[in-house]
Amino acid sequence: MAEISLCMIVKNEEKVLERCLESAKRLADEIVIVDTGSEDRTVEIARQYTSRVYEIPWRDDFSQARNFSFSMAEKEYCMWLDADDVISEENLEKLLEYKGKMDGTEDVVMVKYAAGFDEEDRPSFVYYRERILKNRRELRWKGRVHEAVEPWGKTVYWDAAIYHKKEGAGEPGRNLGIYEKMREEGEIFGPRELFYYGRELMYGGRTEEAVLVFQEFLDRKDGWKENQIEACENLSACLQALGRKEESLRALLRSLEYDRPRAELCCGIGSCFMDKEEWETAAFWYEQALKCGKQDQTGGFVREECHDYIPEMQLCVCLDRMGDCKQAYLHHLNAKRLRPEAPEVRYNEEYFRRVRE
Repeated sequence: MAEISLCMIVKNEEKVLERCLESAKRLADEIVIVDTGSEDRTVEIARQYTSRVYEIPWRDDFSQARNFSFSMAEKEYCMWLDADDVISEENLEKLLEYKGKMDGTEDVVMVKYAAGFDEEDRPSFVYYRERILKNRRELRWKGRVHEAVEPWGKTVYWDAAIYHKKEGAGEPGRNLGIYEKMREEGEIFGPRELFYYGRELMYGGRTEEAVLVFQEFLDRKDGWKENQIEACENLSACLQALGRKEESLRALLRSLEYDRPRAELCCGIGSCFMDKEEWETAAFWYEQALKCGKQDQTGGFVREECHDYIPEMQLCVCLDRMGDCKQAYLHHLNAKRLRPEAPEVRYNEEYFRRVRE
C-alpha cells in the first residue's frame, strides 16, 4: 500500500479547515500545510493536526504555493485538497479501499471533484481532477491561477469524489485581479490562461470583454479540446446576455467542430430553439442530450442535470406545446423521479393534475 502526503495551501480558513482535516486525516500518512498569510486561527487549527506547518508570503501565484507544499512532502505520493473541500464517509471508504490496492506503479490518480449541488445536496457539477500524484522532482504545478499538473505516465481513474463545499464568497475579484496584473506586466497568455481569463471576466460581469477573450482563445486553434468546447458554451452565454441570440446559437454549433455533441451543448442549442418557439427542433436537441452519454474521463466539466433532468423537463414543455400531452406527461414523470422536490416539478405536477381532470 502506498503512503500519501496530504498537501494544502491555506489562508484565513478557520471556518472550514477543521472540517476538511477531520474528513481526510485517515487517508493521509502525513499532513503538510502551507499558510500564505492568515490573520485568523488557521495556523492554530493546522497545528492541531500536524507539526508540518509552514508560513510563506503570498505572491499572487497558486502554483508557486502548491509547488512549495509538494516540495515539503516526504511520502511516496502527494495529494492536494483545498480547505473548503470535504470527503464524505462513503467516499473516504472508497478512497481507503483504492489506496490499499495501490502498487506504486500509478503516476497520476484522477478523482471526481463535485463543485456544485442540487436542492437535495446531490452533486450536479462534477469533473475529474489530478488528485494524487507520484512525489518526484519533475512534478510541477503550472499557472498562477487555476493551476494544474499535466498528467503523465500511468494515469488511473478512481470512482470516488471530493466535495467542494465553499463557505461564503471567498475573495471576490481575486483571480481576475491576478490575470489583469499579469497583463499589465506584459506576460504572454497561453491558451489555458486566455480561457480562464475569459471565464473570470464573465463571472465578474464584464460580458463584452469576455466575448472578445473567448473569441481570441477559439481563434488560436492551439487550445485543449475540452476548453475549446467549454469556451463555445461560455461565449454563447455571454452573447445571449448581450441579446445577440443568433450569434449565441452559432457559438454553440461551433462546438461541433471539436468533438461529437455533448449533453451540455445539446441543452444549450435546445434552449435557443425554445426561445424561438421552434418546439420540434428544440425537442430534437433535448433528445440528443439524453442519448449523448457522459464523457467524464475527458477532463471536461460535466453538468449532471444536462444528461437527464433538464432534457426531461424541457421535452415535457416542448411536447406539451406540440399538443402531445401524453408524451409530455411521461417526461414529467421522468423528471419527477430525478428531482421530486424541485419547484418546477411541483408546478408541472399541479398543471398536469388540472389538464388530466
